[in-house]
Amino acid sequence: MARLRMNAAEDDSPDRWEAQLRKGVLEMAALATLWSGRMYGLEIIRRLESRSQLALAEGTIYPILNRLKAEGMVTSQWVEAEAGHPRKYYELADAGRKRLAQMADAWAGFSAGVNSLLEPVLAEKETVR
Repeated sequence: MARLRMNAAEDDSPDRWEAQLRKGVLEMAALATLWSGRMYGLEIIRRLESRSQLALAEGTIYPILNRLKAEGMVTSQWVEAEAGHPRKYYELADAGRKRLAQMADAWAGFSAGVNSLLEPVLAEKETVR
């Protein structure tokens, strides 16, 4: 019985919550990295790491990109590299641009609402620690 409680407590941990939050925004973040132009997978990972707190493994981003391609949100093209192996570049399709714009609107409204709820918490968080 104690083991069940421990697992339930682990499921409610801040780390698990944060992982779920990150997982929920990965599709939007992947599309957003492609807004300004085409990129290959490792570039996408590096952009996510440098501009957000989303550190991903290659095994995480490629299934997302493949699903987005299957849904017609992105296109891909193999390009020969001057040195090394060819790289698969991804680019937003028109449908992906439209979906990302809708996601950005939804995110802006949602995050603004949650931020307004968190304002008093953030203002007083030092007293909680």
